[in-house]
Amino acid sequence: MITGYVLGESLRPGAVFAPHGLRIRKIERVDNSVSSTAGQPDAWTFVEWETDDDGAAGRIAEALADALEPAVGWYADFTVGEERVVVFAGKVFRYRRGDEAGRAEAVAYGRSAGTPEHQLDWDE
Repeated sequence: MITGYVLGESLRPGAVFAPHGLRIRKIERVDNSVSSTAGQPDAWTFVEWETDDDGAAGRIAEALADALEPAVGWYADFTVGEERVVVFAGKVFRYRRGDEAGRAEAVAYGRSAGTPEHQLDWDE
């Protein structure tokens, strides 16, 4: 099973993220005014999703990479078994959970893309 989320606000205007077989688990609106940074809205819409198709990870990652807004380092992440997938606009990182070097590479890219340090906190 693959589970993940995407922030509605992180999608480019006009972008569509609709890979076949995804199910919505939950949609939640969160006040983020305390930790949002320049270029980010004060409220975020978390869209949690899942699929039983473990073979869809590459397709989902590419769909996210195509749909994410490149401004302010937006990213989305998800898990496939023991693998973590972190996706930025145009860039995908896949590494085994607990792989410090793999995580460090994704974090370094996030910093270079403008992701605020306190938002480089995805779960392992």
